[in-house]
Amino acid sequence: MRHRKNTIKLGRPTAHRRAMLANMVCSLIEHGRITTTRARAKAASRLADRMMSLAKDGSLAARRHAVSVLHNPTAVRRLFAELAESAKPRPGGYTRVVHLGARQGDGSELAILEWSGAPRPASTKGQRKKAAPAAAPPPASPEPAPAGGETPST
Repeated sequence: MRHRKNTIKLGRPTAHRRAMLANMVCSLIEHGRITTTRARAKAASRLADRMMSLAKDGSLAARRHAVSVLHNPTAVRRLFAELAESAKPRPGGYTRVVHLGARQGDGSELAILEWSGAPRPASTKGQRKKAAPAAAPPPASPEPAPAGGETPST
């Protein structure tokens, strides 16, 4: 029986899963929003929330623990310096998973993982993309025509 085993395995060995989730959280720290599958987004959300809790603590031990998990000192530096300040008043729930629907190629459920302080993306469900307005043609250059009806040679 698999009772009370809460690790989301994602069909990968432990080392591969940890590295993948650490890279996803580093990308989330860098870009603020990532698009991935729903299962990966839920797993990365748990790790991102734990890293944000460490960043709010702000101690040297917390910083070292975050570097040991994420393996990216620049991402940890940004997390502790910039993102932790915006999350100080929030007691938890630092990330949001927005479901997008099925992927065209394999039908996998997609989701956007983003920080909760970010504005929500516009819902794309049931909406068609609007066609971009046609660009106006460039204005004709006022060059004089060659004399005698000859075409210029190139």
